[in-house]
Amino acid sequence: MTHLIVAPRLQVHRRFALLGIVLAGIAACTTTPAEPLEPTYIVFFTPFSADLDDGARGVIADASRAAQTASGHRIVVAGYADRTAGGSPAVNQTLSKLRTQVVADSLVAQGVDRGRIVLRPKGSIGGDPGVESRRVAIEIY
Repeated sequence: MTHLIVAPRLQVHRRFALLGIVLAGIAACTTTPAEPLEPTYIVFFTPFSADLDDGARGVIADASRAAQTASGHRIVVAGYADRTAGGSPAVNQTLSKLRTQVVADSLVAQGVDRGRIVLRPKGSIGGDPGVESRRVAIEIY
């Protein structure tokens, strides 16, 4: 009789052990370091635009080379817009999304696997209507 009581408990413990192993594996696959690798690549845009100029293409080329060197890492592309891009939060969100997509597409065109890229359009931020708000940040995690 004792054997019948112990056997089910062992099965339950094995299930929890297996579940723990599976969850640990999932956590290892989905977590990222708290800090991105250095440097952060910043692409600036002119007001009301998502067009890349020569300077922006150069920054993206540098980020692409770094991303290919760090092949196991994710690339987070975060886009911003300033409040002067039409005033409404919806317009600024759309513009930041477009800028983010343009930069991501350029990274892909230069050989970065699209599956590694995470898009984060942020819309307008703060009260600064300057160039600092019209940017896309590329970080490698």
